[in-house]
Amino acid sequence: MRRFLLTVFLLASLAVLAAGGWALWWVYQPLRLAAPTVDLSIEAGTLPRGVAQAVKDAGVDVNPDLLYYWFRFSGQARQIKAGSYELEAGITPHRLLAKLARGEETLRAVTLVEGWNFRQVRAALSKEDALKPDTRGLADEAVMGLLGRAGQHPEGRFYPDTYTFAKGSSDVAVLKRALRAMDKRLGEAWAKRAPDAAVKTPDEALILASIIEKETGKASDRTMIASVFNNRLRVGMPLQTDPTVIYGLGASFDGNLRKKDLQADTPWNTYTRPGLPPTPIAMPGKASLLAAVQPAPGKALYFVARGDGSSQFSASLDEHNRAVNKYQRGQ
Repeated sequence: MRRFLLTVFLLASLAVLAAGGWALWWVYQPLRLAAPTVDLSIEAGTLPRGVAQAVKDAGVDVNPDLLYYWFRFSGQARQIKAGSYELEAGITPHRLLAKLARGEETLRAVTLVEGWNFRQVRAALSKEDALKPDTRGLADEAVMGLLGRAGQHPEGRFYPDTYTFAKGSSDVAVLKRALRAMDKRLGEAWAKRAPDAAVKTPDEALILASIIEKETGKASDRTMIASVFNNRLRVGMPLQTDPTVIYGLGASFDGNLRKKDLQADTPWNTYTRPGLPPTPIAMPGKASLLAAVQPAPGKALYFVARGDGSSQFSASLDEHNRAVNKYQRGQ
């Protein structure tokens, strides 16, 4: 009898060792995927067994019970984090658990470009398939309400930068980050405002910065362009800047600015109305924000494009007319 019990014990021990060895081997073996990469989404509050089933449902050829027991045996089951993950060919149960426990989500990126208007921002976000389109179909006013800025015009309120996000994130979340970033950058610029700057409030600085952004062809001219507009504001001279007129025309602008457009009165037509327009016309970057509050010294009131991206600056109308003849008319 003792020999029989000893034999049973040895066989059981060998079975346990074999099972343990097989399990150790299995956790380092690549899992078969239904495609070269599969997307896995884990909702907040999902229990480890539910996570194992989600892996199976995502397109991974694995026994969810076996995967669940691996989660439990590892001691990391409670460390699994919700999120969106991309699983690639060759991933093993061991690597999968490490990925989920560390929260190594799949990150995508969207770039908001300096000089874009809000219509272009929304178009760029709508093209990102990895973003949840929570603002789709909403009016701009409703979008701003979602962002906690009800009644505020959206133009220029978002900082141009590259924003990363996890797959499945809301487009509202990206806009919130860009909104906070612009608040911060505008605040930093305003804190450096020169005593003789013509703008009197941060909002005015933002509006002027958006005009500078659209008018600057060569970065080295930026503070001089800011100087021209500061000088005009200081003496009460109309800004007479084409980008504001174009913005006021909206979607009707066909790419050609005509004399009748310059005469068509809108709140943004700085030929027909004095001072700054009521809102920004685009997203200014950091350099334009700083230029708006730290213009270059000088008395220039005019500038004209030289044709190479740079501008010629003039303090008098006679000088300006000569520059126009030279650089625009070839006289």
